[in-house]
Amino acid sequence: MTAEGRSPRRAAVLDALRASGTPLGVTDLATRLGVHPNTVRFHLDSLVGEGLAEAEVRPSSGRGRPRTVYTPRRGMDRGGTRGYRLLAQMLLSRLAADGAEAGGAATEAGRAWGRHLIDPLPPFRKPTAREATARLTALLDDLGFSPGADGDDGDGVAERIRLRHCPFLELAEEYGQLVCPMHLGLMQGALAALDAPVTATRLEPFAEPEYCLAHLAPVPAAAR
Repeated sequence: MTAEGRSPRRAAVLDALRASGTPLGVTDLATRLGVHPNTVRFHLDSLVGEGLAEAEVRPSSGRGRPRTVYTPRRGMDRGGTRGYRLLAQMLLSRLAADGAEAGGAATEAGRAWGRHLIDPLPPFRKPTAREATARLTALLDDLGFSPGADGDDGDGVAERIRLRHCPFLELAEEYGQLVCPMHLGLMQGALAALDAPVTATRLEPFAEPEYCLAHLAPVPAAAR
C-alpha cells in the first residue's frame, strides 16, 4: 500500500494534484473533490510533510491575502513497498558464487562496517577488556541482536556473548556461510577500532536453538 493510499481521501487529493496541469489551492481542490476545505487542508499538510507535495505562497493579485498553491512533487513514488530482502538475496547469491573466497570477503565487509559503526573512544584512550566488551554489546543491541554476556575469564570479563536474536535470520538460514562470517567480522572490526585488548575469535551459529554464540579471547600482546 502506498503512503497516500493509507487514506482514500488523501489519495484523492494527491491524484487531483497530479491530474492538474497547474498548481491548485485549497478551495480549488475542495470544489473538485466536493469536500470541506479543512479536510483538504489537513491532507495537504500531511502530503507536504511526507514530501509528496510542495506548497508555494503566491502574492495576491489584489488586496487579499497571499494564496498558497500546491503541486505534486516530481519523482518516483516513495510510498510503495520495498524489497530489501530480495535485494539482499540477490547480492548474497552473487557473492556465494565466488566459492571459498566469498566467506573471506564477507568477513572483511563486516570488519569494515564494525569499524564504522562502533562509538569511538576519546583520543589516546584505550579501553579495558570489560569496557570494550560493553561497547560491543551495546552496538550489537542497537543492531537488534539482543546480546547477553556469558562466562567469565576470572577477571570479570565475558568469554562469550549470546546473540538471542538475528536481525537477518532468514538470510542467515539461507546464506549462513556469508551472513555469519559477516557478523563475526563486524565484531572483530568494532573491537579493533577501539584498540581493545580482546577480540572475537569465533561465532557459533545456532549453538543452541535459542541463540548463536560469539567467543571472545584476549588479543596476543605481540599483535597489539
